[in-house]
Amino acid sequence: MIDLTDVHKWYRTGATRLHVLRGVGLEIGKGELVSIMGASGSGKSTLLNVLGLMDAYEQGEYRLDGTLMRDLSETRAAQYRGRMIGFVFQTFNLIPFKTASENVALPLYYQKVGRRERNRLARQILERVGLSDCADRRPTELSGGQQQRVAIARALVASPRVILADEPTGALDSKTSQEVVGLLRDINREGVTVVVVTHEREVAEATDRIIHLKDGRIAHA
Repeated sequence: MIDLTDVHKWYRTGATRLHVLRGVGLEIGKGELVSIMGASGSGKSTLLNVLGLMDAYEQGEYRLDGTLMRDLSETRAAQYRGRMIGFVFQTFNLIPFKTASENVALPLYYQKVGRRERNRLARQILERVGLSDCADRRPTELSGGQQQRVAIARALVASPRVILADEPTGALDSKTSQEVVGLLRDINREGVTVVVVTHEREVAEATDRIIHLKDGRIAHA
């Protein structure tokens, strides 16, 4: 599903050119559940941004489900993201004045799905993550764990092939973290490829494979 060959990424800060990814080679198969670990500055978030087509790479090859992802226009990248990839973030990124159901339905709005179908699918996904009774509540009326479940439902609503989760338990207590990890495992069992960036050993050990990044390189996979 994900195949990186000798991928390099640089950032320019003023006169300095920072080499963040240094020849990353990585394969993640369809239906895998993997975690990415590494110290701060190791390149974890940059790698996730490249995988999610949020950031371009300068050298190497990235193939997503067999298709080369290179020199994509923003429109084309957005099309691939909308069809293939769901994102889960540490900070939830929910819109505070919208209900849980409206937040979940947002990706479908951008895909021009009709309102009735958007609402139906959003409520269906909320039921799947155990929040059918919270559909009409706003984020401020939900606990942190419930908000992350809404965020996961939003990532799932367009039936992506891959879920990319960036520190999805970072803002949660240990019990709620376990529940969120359990939900990601359930999603993975349904055939979705799940990639989790985390600094928490307990979260990483709940995945099938741990990929270690060090100084922009794969240290162990």
